[in-house]
Amino acid sequence: MLREYLPFLDAGEPLEADTDLRLSGLDSLGAVELSGSLEGVHGVRFVDDALSPDTFAAPAALRGTPARLQAVA
Repeated sequence: MLREYLPFLDAGEPLEADTDLRLSGLDSLGAVELSGSLEGVHGVRFVDDALSPDTFAAPAALRGTPARLQAVA
């Protein structure tokens, strides 16, 4: 799901846990759209605290966010 929001990441290029999502093309609009997709898949709501640049910095940072949001809810 994440790759569709990364226009600068070539199809054959690996998406590693520490891949810089901004350098891979994730912009603010893409982050909002991605958060909406994740909300639908995981049944959570991205609260304001979760919509920070740190959350969308790398796949490793983003990976734990839905579970953290479920725990809070």
